[in-house]
Amino acid sequence: QVDLVESGGGSVQAGGSLRLSCAASGYRYSNYCRGWFRQAPGKQREWVAHINSDGSTHYADSVKGRFTISQDNAENTVDLQMNSLKPEDTAMYYCAARDLDYYALRPPPWAFGYWGQGTQDTVSS
Repeated sequence: QVDLVESGGGSVQAGGSLRLSCAASGYRYSNYCRGWFRQAPGKQREWVAHINSDGSTHYADSVKGRFTISQDNAENTVDLQMNSLKPEDTAMYYCAARDLDYYALRPPPWAFGYWGQGTQDTVSS
């Protein structure tokens, strides 16, 4: 059983930055594939980025070059640094984990078995 807790959400103006963190308890987080998804009102949950146990990273085209996913194995956390934020980045952001690495783009939400409660990020124009 892996419990995930997100932190770091908030409100920012367009062009600003936010850093999200996802803390895991119950298991060694670095052994899992860990990802970030987001869901805007009225839209489906969409994949943002993920990092595998070997450290390889994958990003959605909409955030590539602006967002960076990273891991802190000592703290058992995975962070999402979000720069050059746009109003369309406004969403509830969820961290997720799965037992096996995922070496492709656009994993569906059902591919991840562990989820956090989410943290709201709002970007104003």
